[in-house]
Amino acid sequence: MGLEVGGHNERPDLPKLGPSLLISTCLILAIRTAKWAANHDEKLSNHDVDKEIDYSIHLAGTVLSKLLARKDAMFPQKREPWYQPDDEDIPK
Repeated sequence: MGLEVGGHNERPDLPKLGPSLLISTCLILAIRTAKWAANHDEKLSNHDVDKEIDYSIHLAGTVLSKLLARKDAMFPQKREPWYQPDDEDIPK
């Protein structure tokens, strides 16, 4: 006997959200650093930029998490089947 599909649940397709998270992080970073003067020095690490990148990642992740919790239907969905128990799965 095989398992029979009892129905399907609609859930957000999380692997497809990676590009959305990347784009939103870059947009937040670009907006927050738009008025910074352009400078580049390969010998020095720029702690301000690192802090802004970390904050942008945090902010984008928080927004995405809240949206998934409250408005998950606005993201790409996938159908996950759920199965009905058969005679072997029911305790006696």
